[in-house]
This record gives sequence, C-alpha cells and structure tokens, in this order.
Amino acid sequence: MAAVTPSNRRRTGVLLTATFLAGTMLACGGGGEGGTPTLTWYTNPDNGGQQALADKCTEQSDGAYRIETALLPSDANGQREQLVRRLAANDSGIDLMSLDVVFVAEFAEAGFLRPFSEDEAADISEDVLDGPLETATWNDQLVAAPFWANTQLLWYRQSVADETGIDPQSGDVTWDQIIDAAEETDTTVAITGSRYEGYTVWINSLVASAGGEMLTDTEAGRDAQPTLDTDAGRTAAEIVRRLGRSAAAPPELDTAIEEDARNAFQADDGGFMVNWPYVYAAAQGAVDEGSLDQATFDDIVWARVPAAVEGEPSAPPLGGIDLGIGAFSDHPDEAVAAAQCITSVESGVEYMLGEGNSGARAAVFDDPEVQEAFPMADDIRESIDEATPRPVTPFYTDVSSSIQRTFHPQRSVNPDSTPADADDLIVAVLNGEQLL
Repeated sequence: MAAVTPSNRRRTGVLLTATFLAGTMLACGGGGEGGTPTLTWYTNPDNGGQQALADKCTEQSDGAYRIETALLPSDANGQREQLVRRLAANDSGIDLMSLDVVFVAEFAEAGFLRPFSEDEAADISEDVLDGPLETATWNDQLVAAPFWANTQLLWYRQSVADETGIDPQSGDVTWDQIIDAAEETDTTVAITGSRYEGYTVWINSLVASAGGEMLTDTEAGRDAQPTLDTDAGRTAAEIVRRLGRSAAAPPELDTAIEEDARNAFQADDGGFMVNWPYVYAAAQGAVDEGSLDQATFDDIVWARVPAAVEGEPSAPPLGGIDLGIGAFSDHPDEAVAAAQCITSVESGVEYMLGEGNSGARAAVFDDPEVQEAFPMADDIRESIDEATPRPVTPFYTDVSSSIQRTFHPQRSVNPDSTPADADDLIVAVLNGEQLL
C-alpha cells in the first residue's frame, strides 16, 4: 500500500543530507569480482514476493547476474532514510531499490538514481498505465521502473445502497450522497483519517476530484506554489469538515489508518469505506477465521471513489512502488536487465497473485488467474490509469506534513481558513521559516 509516515521534523532535502553524510560514510561495493555479478536489491517488506522474483530473474538470466535482496525497514520513511544514508556515501552496493512513489523525484533530483536511456525507457514504459508512469518520471526523463501500483476504491454494503436508492456503480455518486446515505441508515463512512500519509492521500484525491492541485510548479523546487486556497481546496475542506462532524463518522475517525477503517467497515454499522483493494482478500480471510459472517461478505461490493463535485469525474488515489537503479552501481547494465525482468507482465501477474499488489502494466489485469482472484480487476486498472498522483516534488515530505497538520482533526477544518493556512505553512516550511 506504500503508505508513508513522514517524521515531524523539518527535512531540508536529500541534497543537504548528502553533503553532510558523504564525508562520514564509506561506500560499499557490490557484486563479485571476475565471476557472475551479484546485484543487491533493497526491498520493502512483503510476504516473500520480491525474493521470489529475485530468484526467478536470477534463473532466467542464464548466469548474466545474480540478485540478492536486502530488507529495508517496515515504514516508508525509515526506508527512505536508510537509502539516503547509503547513497549519500556513493554506495555502489545499491544496485536496485524499491522506492515508494512519492520519493522518486527527491532521489532523482539528488542524483541518486541512474536514469534510463531512451531505448531502455521504451521497453520499461511499454503498456504501463498512465498513473504509475507519471510517478516514475522526473524532468521529462524516466528515472525509475514502475513495479507495482495501487489505488483506492469505494467499498460499500449493497443492502445500504439499496435502502437509500443510490447506485455507486453508476459512476456519478458524490461524497455528499455517500454521507447522506450513511446518516439515513445509521451506518458509517470509513476513511484513513489519522495524521499520517494515508490522510494526505485522501485530501489529494478530494482536491483533484474538485478540479484542483495541491501544488503547482513543482519543477521550481522550494519555489513551488501551493494551491489549496482555491475553490477546489475549499470544496475538499467542506467534505472533510462535513464527515468529521457527521453522525456517519466512525468514533476513531481522526486516528484511523487502513486497518482501522477496514474494521469499522466490517462492523455491524459499517456502510461505506474508501480503501485499498487488499481489504477484499482481508475480508475473505475474516470469513475463514470466523470473525466476519458470510452474509456480510456477500453484501460487500465496490465502485470508483466518490466525486467531490456532482457531474465531474472523481480522481482516484495512487500509490505503489517504483524500482530505482542506484546511480553508483558497479553493474548498471545488469541492473537494467534485472529491472526489466522484475517489472515484466509475467512478474506483475506473479506478484499480484502472491502479494495482492496490483500490476503497473495494463496486460497484468487481463490474465485469467488475476481476473478470477480479483473480481474488481477491471475497476482497479481503470482507477490506476486515471488516478491523480500526489505532487511529484523533491520536497514532498514537507508538503505532506504541512497538509496533515493544518487539515487535522477533521471536525476542526474550516473551509474559509484551513486551505489558506495550509498554503502559508507549506511556503514557510519550504523557505526555512518554520519547522514541522
């Protein structure tokens, strides 16, 4: 799900970090000498899927390379920090790295990623959905290989929708209609409302659904322009405030992460939820272990996330992991070949079936086994392709933390002032005038 948990201290960007750390750490070489090159792939924790791909691609290389995996910390922020420390010291032992999509621009700007050539990019980007491709691009150059992608759907009880007469699958249901339906049926609307990255994901989707952006001119770095104090930002704030003050809000709304939202939705008064696709398999598992009855599971259906403005399409969230090649790798050509294998359609199908994380290439969703295991596969593919990434900026953690601080808790959000407060805080933090 690639959730990010930014720390509460101000980040000055990896460029300054690199300057400081480069003199204090020794670079570590990677790979054997005179034999088969050994590539080290730094992976985020999963259930063994990345190790399985490393073994498969090693075998398929016919001795051209061998992939070993090294496990990064469990949270995305910890993953980022460990990689920054090593890459700041020009560590040649980082050949491949699994990067949360929001960190790609930061690493590319710092010179930590080896960009793909035009020919390499043509192969890496073939059949890749638009959303993931945007996250892997910086300054009009492909700097990472989209590995797997993620999006959110609206999950709801068919019985609740039938009772209120709304049809989320029609594609034009709004957040106001969802909240109205939950209030009418004494059910809840679950979202990830804790002050962490999952909350920024929701706010970005709301702003984009209202026709706006959280940040513009991202190529300007610290001079990028926050644009929450706009009609779109105020519309998003109105939805946040309404849910926060609604009887449809679960009791733990302002502390909820993904699993809390899933638990609220699976409760007796669950009605609606916006969450990642993993929740479907998790609900099946709950039935198997006896904590969720079959009738409730059979009542669960899905649709595209609600719209912020009636008559306008919603903007689904986007998450996932991109595969970066270390700029200081001793084996860049072998690393490119390995990345091509790891991100292939075949690998995407294997990883989606094994880990539940959606492929970044469109053809993954056509696989018969994927279609059987994920009845909502076509909806996931459409949402990923039409998703709106969070701002692609080297200073993303500062931007996200500023939004989380000003838009939280939900019940305190004021459409007349919160968006402007968020813009002011973002500018102050980027200019070094305020700490988070």
